[in-house]
Amino acid sequence: MTATATPVEQIERIQAGEEAWALARATYDALLALLADLTPDEWHAPTVCAPWTVADMVGHLIGAAEGHASLITGIRQQVAAARRKGDHDGSALDAWTAGHVVAHADLTPVQRLAQLRAVAPRAVRGRSRLPRPLRRIRVSLPQAGSLPSGSPAAITLGELNTVVYTRDAFLHRIDIARATGHDERLDPSVDGRILADVVADWAGRHGRPFRLTVTGPAGGRYQQGVGGPHLELDPVELCWILSGRGEPDPDRPGADLLRTRVLF
Repeated sequence: MTATATPVEQIERIQAGEEAWALARATYDALLALLADLTPDEWHAPTVCAPWTVADMVGHLIGAAEGHASLITGIRQQVAAARRKGDHDGSALDAWTAGHVVAHADLTPVQRLAQLRAVAPRAVRGRSRLPRPLRRIRVSLPQAGSLPSGSPAAITLGELNTVVYTRDAFLHRIDIARATGHDERLDPSVDGRILADVVADWAGRHGRPFRLTVTGPAGGRYQQGVGGPHLELDPVELCWILSGRGEPDPDRPGADLLRTRVLF
């Protein structure tokens, strides 16, 4: 962790290119390593994303990766989700993820691990080939269902493809580690880079001054503007709150800033 605070405007955002795809591959590798260590009983553990178990969460990750690997499959998934959103409080996003769980419900843990291992490289390749015109398309996000208050109202397909899908796999790895009591194993060169991009995204969304210390080897010190509250969190707590999995302590300095969510 750096001794001096990095101005947020100096954080280079992750862009479509080799760094983004290397981070995506490394994130899948870390997830697969964790899954390979799970016992049969741990696949049935409940996760913070109720009502999903670990097995359900991996079913979602397989389905998402299949959609990333094939543009046609991805479009079919989105069309099906739009048709089913009425069953999910009007959220096509929740219908999309639920479809992944249902589609892979009959797989054993061994089969889930094998399928995710097989599709992950193709998912990253598919994301790297998204045509440039499609990256500029801006899509609305449902302000309903599981998306927490304070989340973005819209996002480009490019940002989803380049950073958010990697964040999703990263944070679901944390979800699974927490659900099963396994070590979260944060890697400064991979997870630390993802976290820095999350900080830049969050800071840009609220635009207010702050100082932030993210503790641990994957953390860092960041600053935006002059003055403002000084926040100190560990990396997992930061992502837990910004993703809407938890709420900030109302007595903590900067609690109002932490209610600005980031998409994972």
